[in-house]
Amino acid sequence: MTTSSRNLKDLFAAFEREAFRLETLDDYSKSGSVDAYQAFLAGEPQPDGYNAEWVEELRSHTENGKRVYRVHILSRPLTDYLGFELGWGYQKNVRGGEEFFILDITDRPSPLENVPDFWLFDSESVAVMNYDGNGHYLGSEVLPPERTVEFTQYREAALAHAEPFAEWWAKYGT
Repeated sequence: MTTSSRNLKDLFAAFEREAFRLETLDDYSKSGSVDAYQAFLAGEPQPDGYNAEWVEELRSHTENGKRVYRVHILSRPLTDYLGFELGWGYQKNVRGGEEFFILDITDRPSPLENVPDFWLFDSESVAVMNYDGNGHYLGSEVLPPERTVEFTQYREAALAHAEPFAEWWAKYGT
């Protein structure tokens, strides 16, 4: 299968070593987990089974020695959505072995200004995540192989400026 005929689902099924995600938005509430987000906003307990399918997928990868990790670029104060994502989503996904890092730009400029959300698989394949201005997920675009070096550099820059989520959350979490 050529890269151009692959989609995000194919890349997840085929990666062998690592899957990295860069998140840049403050609100993904229009892109999934809407019921859980509404429960969070209402102060309700986390629903049974919330994110269970993703956690199981993560576990299947990480138990096979694959690394799944992400950096989220954000600033404080957190939006309601980021409180939900970090407080419920990240806390739950850690159980599946996913690693999280925070690049907090509250008091500094972003080193990755205008870089889109993306997944990078095995430093070989990139899928850019497309969202409209309201945070609706529009789909992903697998980029040609010659763009991989550029996105590998974005990953390295994000990690160089980020701190582990647990450390960040201990200082700023709710």
